[in-house]
Amino acid sequence: QVQLVESGGGLVQPGGSLRLSCAASGFSLDNYFIGWFRQAPGLEREGVSCTLSNDGSTSYADSVKGRFAISRDNAKNTTFLQMKSLKPEDTAVYYCATACWDPLGVDYWGQGTQVTVSS
Repeated sequence: QVQLVESGGGLVQPGGSLRLSCAASGFSLDNYFIGWFRQAPGLEREGVSCTLSNDGSTSYADSVKGRFAISRDNAKNTTFLQMKSLKPEDTAVYYCATACWDPLGVDYWGQGTQVTVSS
């Protein structure tokens, strides 16, 4: 059974940092592109970052470039999203998925983890 479980969200002040984790089971992450998405209240789900399976290259939405870093630990079947210099507009539920950028292209979603940036 394919399963993705996100964790690491929470309440953080503007300028703070969080590291999100996404643990996969039922398949090997190293065979897939892995994307992080987020959805804020009233807005559509959007892609935030992507890491490719073949060469490990990464890409980011302009809104998070330079502040977020995606990585993966294939031995632990886990991917991470390190977030720093957080802004209130980063507040959203964050999801990992076995695809990048287009939510319609995702077959499996985790349950998400809430990130709230507020003073």
